Parts: sequence; structure tokens; C-alpha cells
Amino acid sequence: MAGQTQATSDLLLETVLSSLNDDKAEDIVQIDLRGKTEIGDHMVICSGRSTRQVAAMSERLAQRIKDEYGYLAKVEGKDSGDWVLIDTGDVIVHVFRPEVREFYQLEKMWLPQGDAAS
Repeated sequence: MAGQTQATSDLLLETVLSSLNDDKAEDIVQIDLRGKTEIGDHMVICSGRSTRQVAAMSERLAQRIKDEYGYLAKVEGKDSGDWVLIDTGDVIVHVFRPEVREFYQLEKMWLPQGDAAS
């Protein structure tokens, strides 16, 4: 697989953040999960302005992971576009419409009280 890079959790995180920034994701929050859970090393939570943008950002991110690292990220919820979960292995990504993100408040579950978004 020529041109593909070995995925480490930090490289995956960098790719995820770059892709989301390129697609104009809003309110990106990065949470370090190392030592807190076995589900992954990092969690990224962000918003898109519409169901169309949420679905498109998620699709492009999954394609970028495939192109750069040679494997398929698991994607759930893309058809509804309200909340899409992209599991890249070491990095779990949640892309929400703002109203849905406000309702679930995932950041509050994972960030220590008083912690500012990074």
C-alpha cells in the first residue's frame, strides 16, 4: 500500500483535526482518554451547521482515514446527519448538529469539571 502511513493515535488525531478544520467544523473539542477508558486514546467532538454538513464532514473524514492509513473507519448515523460517530480505532469522533450536541452534552461526561475545551 504505497503512500500510506502507519497510524498512531497521535497521527490519527492530527488527521482528524486537520480534516474537520478543512471542512469548517465548529466548536471542536479534543479530549484525551488515555488512562480513562479502553475505547480509544482520544475523543473529538464537533458541530456542523446542518445535517448535510455533518454527513459530508463525516464522509470525507472516513475517506481520508482510508486514503492515508488504508483502513475503514466505522461510521454510524451518517444517514440521519444529526449525530455521526466515526470510530478510527484510537480516535473516536462525534459530529453533531448544534441542537443535538447541546442535548447530549458529551463533553460534560468526559471532561473534568471546570476543564476548558482544548
